[in-house]
Amino acid sequence: MLSRLFSRYKRPFLSLSEQEILALAISSEEDDGRIYLAYADALRAKYPHSAKVFEEMAEEESHHRQALIDLHVARFGNRIPLVRREHVRDFPERKPDWLIAEMPIEKARAEAEAMEEAAHRFYVEAAARTRDAATRKLLGDLAIAEKSHESLARRLGEKHTPVDVRHEEDETSRRQFILTYVQPGLAGLMDGSVSTLAPIFAAAFATQDTWQTFLVGLSASVGAGISMGFTEAAHDDGKLSGRGSPVKRGLASGIMTALGGLGHALPYLIPHFWTATMTAAAIVFFELWAIAFIQNRYMETPFLRAAFQVVLGGGLVLAAGIVIGNA
Repeated sequence: MLSRLFSRYKRPFLSLSEQEILALAISSEEDDGRIYLAYADALRAKYPHSAKVFEEMAEEESHHRQALIDLHVARFGNRIPLVRREHVRDFPERKPDWLIAEMPIEKARAEAEAMEEAAHRFYVEAAARTRDAATRKLLGDLAIAEKSHESLARRLGEKHTPVDVRHEEDETSRRQFILTYVQPGLAGLMDGSVSTLAPIFAAAFATQDTWQTFLVGLSASVGAGISMGFTEAAHDDGKLSGRGSPVKRGLASGIMTALGGLGHALPYLIPHFWTATMTAAAIVFFELWAIAFIQNRYMETPFLRAAFQVVLGGGLVLAAGIVIGNA
């Protein structure tokens, strides 16, 4: 809604003069070049081959910008009007550097190709609106350059990131995803699902009161989530271990811990005790098998071994809660 409000104060593309179109093209090429260099900087440590791709893409944008500047000087002089993409209505926006820094490599590649496609459409529209032959020729040539037989990102990728290198970088990206999200999230889910079994079922069998049991489960789940989240974020900043942002790991761990406990706490909103208890027990069964599946899918733990460990541990904690609640 806010974007619509502010867009009223932007100029429509059709209102731009030929000089302003050239100025917009120059500023856009500058922005795209900076973005490609930001991609290169963000990827260089882990993906040096892809970083080289984006460096060459930035160099290509620099050549485009210089050609546009030369044309502007020849037609309109040295003073270039300040027209940027954020001044023009419906012009494609770009992500700021601080979002690019945390972008996965697959997303960076997709964004680069989307940027080229947007640049191609812009140059086609711009060429259609110019009357000067030299200007139209340059804009048309740039449209062709942006939309060549294959995208520049793909062509440079074939040069710098052949199949084996691309596979290696994809594996690195997958490993980073596991270290940053899956591993802390799995630890949280295991802690939340298993550690809250005893207090929830102990409270259930001790009180036979579903509302009181729900309050115990809610407090145990939220408390465990906060504790696990802060612990994960505080104990490792990720710089030496390479496990990624502590904030992301903390959120993954904390949220999954809370969800693991809430899964079998929420059934106690059902007023009937045995209906709530049987529903909670069924949810526990699915939670434990989900943990085993994630361990097998991402951590490469044999499924039967993972299932045995999780079900055995969860069963022991559940039994402890029932025994204590009936004491």
